[in-house]
Amino acid sequence: MRSLGALALLALAFAAFAQVPPSAAEIAAYRGVHAAAARGDVATIERIARFRSAPGDVLHARDAAGRTPLHVATFARQRGAVRALLAAGADPGALDNDRYDAVTIAAVADDEETLQLLLELGASAGLVTSRYDGTALIAAAHLGHDGVVRRLIAAGAPLDHVNNLHWTALIEAIVLGDGGPRHQATLAALLRAGASTTLADRAGRTPLQLARDRGHREMVRMLEAAGAR
Repeated sequence: MRSLGALALLALAFAAFAQVPPSAAEIAAYRGVHAAAARGDVATIERIARFRSAPGDVLHARDAAGRTPLHVATFARQRGAVRALLAAGADPGALDNDRYDAVTIAAVADDEETLQLLLELGASAGLVTSRYDGTALIAAAHLGHDGVVRRLIAAGAPLDHVNNLHWTALIEAIVLGDGGPRHQATLAALLRAGASTTLADRAGRTPLQLARDRGHREMVRMLEAAGAR
């Protein structure tokens, strides 16, 4: 059985490689479309897209962390800018230096409204993202963002993708969750959608075994009710 201390260290490792939103200094230094994205200046985004001969050059420009204007607008919850950037041709699947796309940024932020807008405008719920070769669904399950999890499932996110830690979304909801109401709701959504209860971690432990190891009694009950072994 993995110790609670080891799991805490894993949680810290995730935090070390978490998304990094633009700092106040970075935002103050932005110019052009990055600046417009940060402040939600739709008119400037539309003007640049309309009059530049190659608007893609600026729409896909990167800051020092590899963030495009779409990443910046998503971090800032500037939904008008998100819509304008995508309408102008911004790439919804662009990854920053830490391999996060806009969908995963919104998922980690528990920002259901921006997430839904991105999905409605053509962004994918199925990209492999982050240094862990994960998905937005795995990240949201880890954090217990149950509403985000439900939206991603509805958008066709891969339920049983296995990241490079050999964990699925269902496993992460258990081993990195707190066992509380939102992680329980996350688990319930995954089980209803048909996520596998047999895929095991690298050591061969099933989700049910992991829930027992963690002392998550309600999760154990839910898994047993779903037929997990």
